[in-house]
Amino acid sequence: MKRLRRPVLSLFALVTACGASQAGDGSGAAAPGGAPAVGESTASGAGGAASSAPAADQAASNPAPDFTLPDLDGNPITLSALRGKIVVLEWFNPGCPFVRYAHGDGPLRDLAARHTASGVVWLAINSGARGKQGNGVDLNREWREKWHMEYPILVDESGEVGKKYGATNTPQMFVIDARGSLAYHGALDNAPLGKVPSEGHTIYLNDALAAVAAGKPVEVAETKPYGCAVKYAK
Repeated sequence: MKRLRRPVLSLFALVTACGASQAGDGSGAAAPGGAPAVGESTASGAGGAASSAPAADQAASNPAPDFTLPDLDGNPITLSALRGKIVVLEWFNPGCPFVRYAHGDGPLRDLAARHTASGVVWLAINSGARGKQGNGVDLNREWREKWHMEYPILVDESGEVGKKYGATNTPQMFVIDARGSLAYHGALDNAPLGKVPSEGHTIYLNDALAAVAAGKPVEVAETKPYGCAVKYAK
């Protein structure tokens, strides 16, 4: 199927569609920079637990919170069952303009396909509450097909898993190494809506996955996510 290319909307129009607030209250957009806490771990803990080289049965030094969530067909997926593999979690909302850009013309149009081909497990998680922007199995199934997403979208309507991870924005990325340690969390890249800074384009997720695969510490283990606020229930 030939991919249709959509025009890139203005930054003002896209941010307006996300909402005006920067708070993680389901109403706004945030700018790139630092990162939220994940579970009970500290920011410095995330940086020290990047390597996936040790055997998968060793204890995780900064364990990613376990969860079980259904995919769009109701099939449960449990994170701990994936121990031994590198896992990417992508916080997802098909109604968010930042997500639409990332999947339509941005890095996410082919990033997952390239990494899953080398054995990475990629999971999208929609923590939007019922009635909120981007919620609904049929809507998510429709956009999954449009964007040729060959990986599961998991449904977290209660927001329990999103809050465990401190997920505040869509898209927001988490990398979990083969031991179950959180190795990276934050922004997809440094170019929201394709606005590349003068120093050049950096895809933080690529760098994190390369380091984890090589058994090395992730140099930039956390960044501040950008995009639309996760649409949690009030």
